[in-house]
Amino acid sequence: MDALNLQKLSEWLIDGARTAPSPPRMMAETCERLVAAGLPLWRVGIFIRTLHPDIIGRNMIWRSGEEVVVGSANYDTLNSPEFLNSPLAIVFRQGREVRALLDGPDGKRFPLFDDLRKEGVTDYIALPLVHIDGSFHASSWTTKQPGGFTDEQLNGLRSLMAPFARLVEIIRLRRTASVLLDTYVGNRAGERILGGQIRRGHTDTMNAAIWLSDLRGFTALSDRLPAETVVDILNHYFDCQVGAIRTHDGEVLKFMGDGLLAVFPIDEYVGDVRKVCAQVLEAARESRANVEAMQYPIGETIERFRFGVALHVGRILYGNIGGGDRLDFTCIGPAINLAARLEKIAGRLHRTVVASRAFADACPGGWADLGEFPIAGFSRAERVYGLEDEAPAC
Repeated sequence: MDALNLQKLSEWLIDGARTAPSPPRMMAETCERLVAAGLPLWRVGIFIRTLHPDIIGRNMIWRSGEEVVVGSANYDTLNSPEFLNSPLAIVFRQGREVRALLDGPDGKRFPLFDDLRKEGVTDYIALPLVHIDGSFHASSWTTKQPGGFTDEQLNGLRSLMAPFARLVEIIRLRRTASVLLDTYVGNRAGERILGGQIRRGHTDTMNAAIWLSDLRGFTALSDRLPAETVVDILNHYFDCQVGAIRTHDGEVLKFMGDGLLAVFPIDEYVGDVRKVCAQVLEAARESRANVEAMQYPIGETIERFRFGVALHVGRILYGNIGGGDRLDFTCIGPAINLAARLEKIAGRLHRTVVASRAFADACPGGWADLGEFPIAGFSRAERVYGLEDEAPAC
């Protein structure tokens, strides 16, 4: 191998692979530089465990002459025969390398090798990527070179694992931070926090459609069912709404017991209020259908559920609020307060979807005037609207 090119590659990795603007590009350029240094690579993969509610890990696969393929694995993967009977399981559990010449005695050790052999692969090595927290991640390297990798090539490859692991770890940690923020505070809020908007009182105003919903009869439900069952019901119930909200460009800001607060931002200059409110109404209709279809077996009975959602549009204050060093990225303002009061009115009227006059005016058609109601804390009564296609639930 070309020792000078190998050294330059090591320095490039240590310096943060600055010419590669994305992880796939970093992966591709690393492999291309290794090939240029004299390592005849065919297929390379890196496999990184992550912290995500649905995904156990991510992978990137490079093949000579092809684009890098990015994939992910769910938690079921850890117990799958494909993983348990693979070299990667050993790397992840024990943090040690696995090497096999595919025409040698170890060439039948794993089912994966049969597929690689059909591609013409002659040698395979899986190397651990050890992160500073002691966790083991994995990389795999293959060649079609007759006779497999030479000792010099393998030693050169091993010498790069430390700088390569550090760079992969940095990428992993930044992605983990982004995923955790998205999971717990939402995508837009997560971007702001990761971008440095973390000081108490650091807020912005924005115009938005507001969604505030809750589950009918939740207190009684909590009183008669085990806590674990209530949590499971809530998770299913929130699934009925979150997908619809996100599909229609909303952001869930907060779960409050059985309550859900979401906002649908309206761009200050080119935002179409009518379009946004139409999307919100469509999300409300989808959520209504989802909750109506939701069934939960409890003993010999099937529990059915109802919910209510209040829709409003107005200006909100959006940002960091809290005490000491404990902050919450949320939104406040009269518009939020009005939405909360409307949601209570929806419950009293046995309605699923209600809207303020501002929302109904921005999303005309299909509304029934439910009357004018005094609003606690507000000097004026508010006219409330319900969907014409919805009969009050008894």
